[in-house]
Amino acid sequence: MTAPLLETRNLSVHFGGVKAVRDVNFTLAEGELRCLIGPNGAGKSTFFKMITGQLEPSHGQVLFRGHDISRAHAHQIARLGIGIKTQVPSVFDGLSVRDNIWLAASRLYSGERARRLVDEMLERIGLTHAADRVVGQLAHGQRQWVELGLVLSTDPQLILLDEPAAGMTHEEVQKTAELVREINRTKALIVVEHDMQFIRMIAKQVTVFNRGSILVEDAVENILRNPLVRDIYLGKQAAA
Repeated sequence: MTAPLLETRNLSVHFGGVKAVRDVNFTLAEGELRCLIGPNGAGKSTFFKMITGQLEPSHGQVLFRGHDISRAHAHQIARLGIGIKTQVPSVFDGLSVRDNIWLAASRLYSGERARRLVDEMLERIGLTHAADRVVGQLAHGQRQWVELGLVLSTDPQLILLDEPAAGMTHEEVQKTAELVREINRTKALIVVEHDMQFIRMIAKQVTVFNRGSILVEDAVENILRNPLVRDIYLGKQAAA
């Protein structure tokens, strides 16, 4: 059998006596798009940080195409083909959109090939018309798309998106959903998100985190009908 693109085995991390993530077994196939949902403090962002080398697990493994990356540094993991877009855009606000994209593209390519990639990426993220604008002057949604362009320009095989629709207008959310679906034609994605409307737009399979563990994994339509998931989001179990 072909190894999953990403797999975690009994992945855990403890902060003193607090178990932030507990024995998470997770698999993602090549080309899959998976949404992670759960209440605040469920362990989703901590899980992300262990996948990308920002946080070392206390126990368990992270495997990328069968290779153990549990103790690898963030820059090593990025070079293997895992890209991450954080909730707060990590962009160069004082530079133009074009210059931001060029800086990312120039890590892999030079000369005419880099310039061609920049033009293609500007069109892909829908910002050709704003190519020469300073990123710090753009609307929130546009800045998010710039960072997506930066991540895509490094040609990762797996992209992790942390709340990509947060703070966006309805129109920006729709465009972001279209962009995520387009990216998924060639890349695998894991998306952490709270906006259930956005989840409906993009998801097929959903993994629900609660109290540091996976509560349930299922097709999106079943997750949205699941009474236990609804209870968790309404906070009925918060004090349990």
